[in-house]
Amino acid sequence: MNSLIRSTAKCLRTGAAVYLPRQTDGRVWSASARFLCAAADVPKDLGEMVKKDKVVVFMKGTPAQPMCGFSNAVVQILRMHGVDDYAAYNVLEDSELREGVKAFSNWPTIPQVYFSGEFVGGCDILLQMHQNGDLVEELKKLGISSALLKAEEESK
Repeated sequence: MNSLIRSTAKCLRTGAAVYLPRQTDGRVWSASARFLCAAADVPKDLGEMVKKDKVVVFMKGTPAQPMCGFSNAVVQILRMHGVDDYAAYNVLEDSELREGVKAFSNWPTIPQVYFSGEFVGGCDILLQMHQNGDLVEELKKLGISSALLKAEEESK
């Protein structure tokens, strides 16, 4: 029991958390976000981390409060497509994670986006995919129907 309390205290003290939105009636409420402690339970094996969810984002801040413009852009692009169920890791709270993910992907910048364990890219790549329609197709491969596609079909 004491180890659980120590792990929780360490998590709260460092602020190391993973953001996972909670859905109610199909809507996402950012105020009732769930956080998982990165310091206590997140596996250090990045290969495992990127495969845990269909969409994984390593970013500065959280989806509810991005701490850089590029991370905010990734959150907004995903939100436009109706992708709200994804794991987001705040690299500002864990320098080991921040440097580790850069080495893991061989990509020097944050944010970094993964689909089903595969590195997609950063903000610029996701924006390009959004603009040329590739993001809709990639989401479809994940079993995620883009909200933009739904809106386009409804307008016809």
